[in-house]
Amino acid sequence: MSERPSAAEAPPDVVSEVLETLRLSTVLFGRFDLRAPWALRLPKKDNATFYVLAHGQMLLRVDGVDSTFHVSAGDVVLVPQCSPHVLDDGSRRTLTSRDFISAEGLRSPVTGARRLGGEGPVSTLITGCFRFNAGMQSPLLSSLPPAIHLSAREPQVASWLSSTVRLIDAESQARKPGSALVLGRLADVLLVQAFRARAESAATEGAGLQALADPTIGAALGLMHGRLGEPWTVERLAASVGVSRSGFAARFHQLVGEPPLQYLARWRMTKAAQWLRETQDTLPEVAERVGYVSPVAFNKAFKRWHGVGPGGYRRTHGAAPVTRMGASFT
Repeated sequence: MSERPSAAEAPPDVVSEVLETLRLSTVLFGRFDLRAPWALRLPKKDNATFYVLAHGQMLLRVDGVDSTFHVSAGDVVLVPQCSPHVLDDGSRRTLTSRDFISAEGLRSPVTGARRLGGEGPVSTLITGCFRFNAGMQSPLLSSLPPAIHLSAREPQVASWLSSTVRLIDAESQARKPGSALVLGRLADVLLVQAFRARAESAATEGAGLQALADPTIGAALGLMHGRLGEPWTVERLAASVGVSRSGFAARFHQLVGEPPLQYLARWRMTKAAQWLRETQDTLPEVAERVGYVSPVAFNKAFKRWHGVGPGGYRRTHGAAPVTRMGASFT
């Protein structure tokens, strides 16, 4: 028999759950007034960087990518894969090592904007980063492109992007009490909206977020995330979304990038790690929440994924996330 969820049962928000689980809440901010000519080279990092261009224009080039992103005032760019990249005002055809602002020049004070560059037109750049837990990954995120460009001229994003950019611009200038919290919440909006826009536009591309837009695979992902502790099999998942086992398995692998039960095992261990960090649940309770009746089997599975048992993981990963202000370049 089919196990379709009832119409009254709201499906889980998979994008929000993935981002909330994998992202640490540390957010670093910096504000820079850059006068042409200017150029910045950013090395590979352990975090996803984003840029809000409040005023002016700039070019973004990501290492290993042929295309150049032309960014205008009001646009936002996210570099999700931590790739090395270059930003510049676009006034020079080629750049030499002497054209780049030094790392020392990028160190911003906690308050106010750092003014850098030449004597030409000003571009105001607000920077930030999202730190993801390096030990946890999701194929829904790993397939993201080197850069996501949200243009203020795109009708599907303009309605919310312009207001969010204005608020970030104003708050980063004001630096009033509570600014760190406000900027962090606004950054969350940017991140979720960027991933939402990506999911909605990825229907014809490779594995990843476009799986959420597929009625069948999106429903199956919702079941896995919403009822994580159930004894799912490929047959049961296929029956729940009303398709054949073979067709479901092939399409899931095509759109998500790995087989259904491998995705399920990865997500179970990811959620188990989160609950070990953030709750006081006992190990048997965590094991049961992710579908393991036997704590011994859970211990073996967890160690296989994370390289350490759940008890050792909890002892070394209990630090609470923080939000700080400062420049994300350094």
